[in-house]
Amino acid sequence: MLRVLAREGEAVEPGQLLLELDPRDFQPRLDQALADVAELEAELSSERQRHESDRKALQREREILALARAEVGRAERLQEKNLGSDSALDLARQEAARQALVVISREFSVDDHESRVGQLEARLLRARAELEQRQLELERSRLEAPFAGLISRLAVAPGDRVRKADVMLELYDPQALELRARIPAPYRDELHQSLSQGQPVLGHARFGGSRIELSLERLSGAADPRGIDGLFRIQKGLRWLRLGEMLEFQLQRPPRERALALPYQALYGGNRIYLLEDGRMRGVQIEPLGSLLDENGDERLLVASGEIQAGDRVITTHLPNAVTGLRAEAVD
Repeated sequence: MLRVLAREGEAVEPGQLLLELDPRDFQPRLDQALADVAELEAELSSERQRHESDRKALQREREILALARAEVGRAERLQEKNLGSDSALDLARQEAARQALVVISREFSVDDHESRVGQLEARLLRARAELEQRQLELERSRLEAPFAGLISRLAVAPGDRVRKADVMLELYDPQALELRARIPAPYRDELHQSLSQGQPVLGHARFGGSRIELSLERLSGAADPRGIDGLFRIQKGLRWLRLGEMLEFQLQRPPRERALALPYQALYGGNRIYLLEDGRMRGVQIEPLGSLLDENGDERLLVASGEIQAGDRVITTHLPNAVTGLRAEAVD
């Protein structure tokens, strides 16, 4: 590691230089790749020039072959007239055969040109790909911030040796932070329905003395019997948060008709409360809906029941041995 210009917790801008590796670890391989490309480009150019020369030479060698065959014809006619020797005819035939081999070799060289060019172009393509890889490695030896973000972890210092796949620093975009909260299974369908109908599902949390406001963005793609994770977008108070913070979060559930807020002392057995009617207690089954904080900051139990009417008096003092029909008296 040559230079470390970033610090943990620092806010960085796009394009800001964060780390720099020693370019001497990358430049020799880049130079080798450049040389390989230059060498193959020269070979390809030479092959094309050689092909043009072969084409011109083939034309001349075919003319020479025609002359040699004509010479064989003259030698044969002279021998038929007993004017030529056998040795002269043999020499003419040898020269014609030798020239025929030269023409065949030159024709093969001309015909094989496309194959040789194809091989050179394939090697040149591989060499250029290698060159691009080496250029990319050299570029990556200077690590620049890809976006505006916050450095959450710095794992190297100047002079450290790093290897492939080593983590040198971690960076995240604060604007992309979300709150992940487990939503109990009984409330999953309720929230899913609110999302599908476009109804906002809001919540808030406290961090120090600051209030953080959130809205449900989506539900996780996986669930288990305990519930499902909700992913909440942070609408207010983002600058106070950091990655990995733990928050005590309160979710504002969709409105529910005929809901009633009671002290927890009014609850018996998890799903029963008592009303005071004509001096006697009457038990009523209720559905617990959750809890809320009243204007004084006290937590109350939200319940719902079709048996509770406006004006009913709910017994909020927990009485031992409470049963329907037990006499009770309200006092101030």
